[in-house]
Amino acid sequence: MTVSEFRADGAGPASSPDRASHASTSADRPVWAPTGATGAGGAGKEWAARPRDERGGGSARGRRDRDTVRRRPATAWTWVRETAIILVSALVLSLVVKTFLVQAFFIPSQSMRDTLVENDRILVSKLTPGPFDIKRGDVVVFKDPGGWLTPEVQQPRSALAEAVNEGLTFIGLLPQDAGEHLVKRVIGLPGDHVASEGTGHPVTVNGVPIDEPYLATGSQPSEKAFDVVVPPNSLWVMGDNRQHSADSRYNQGRAGGGSVPIDNVVGVAFVTVWPVDRLTLLRNPSETFANVPDAG
Repeated sequence: MTVSEFRADGAGPASSPDRASHASTSADRPVWAPTGATGAGGAGKEWAARPRDERGGGSARGRRDRDTVRRRPATAWTWVRETAIILVSALVLSLVVKTFLVQAFFIPSQSMRDTLVENDRILVSKLTPGPFDIKRGDVVVFKDPGGWLTPEVQQPRSALAEAVNEGLTFIGLLPQDAGEHLVKRVIGLPGDHVASEGTGHPVTVNGVPIDEPYLATGSQPSEKAFDVVVPPNSLWVMGDNRQHSADSRYNQGRAGGGSVPIDNVVGVAFVTVWPVDRLTLLRNPSETFANVPDAG
């Protein structure tokens, strides 16, 4: 090993012979130039001036050929597989929406005229009851508490048609039929005192007469006298077409005294979506019940 020697005059270290020899060897070594470069001075410039494709180690045509190999043409099986994935995803999403968020129903009768008419398709929010509370004036869809609906004669259908209909209804692509559901307006909440003296008299809630602008043309608040206190966890419901609605008033002799258990409520209707000319938001008439006090 050779160490640096210091000059006697203190000017600094002097290179050893071996170090000088190494430096000389390095100086003699040719500067690296890209393959194919000619000339010492212009090798770097010539290489930098080359097209990017050539500097990258292959021509553009060669790279396109490799890309062509990687991107294989779609086959019929690929198309079928992608279509199946899309369809299954759509069905699962529809089922999730129908189960937890929104469900479609159609209206089979005139009991809610003129708010809803026969064959209207409505969407029902399943977030109420739940994250949101039911309010007086809401239009609710609920499962028959027992005996409210008379059995309907179903038109005969083939087993295949019945299976397809039930499947599409289950996943939410067809609206739920009214075979076991009803739609009415909430008039009384749990504990409310709801009453009417009959023909020519308004409905009162906790002693306050209510003005009902949603009633069908020509309808009166109630042709039947009644006086009830709504049981806990139940609702008093009435149709907007009062003289053509078998609602809570006409089911007082059944379980619950005509009131509907909140557990039977599917949700609150918020929009009519079909027919197109019937597209309407179903707003809560909050002003109707604005002066009604809470149940005592």
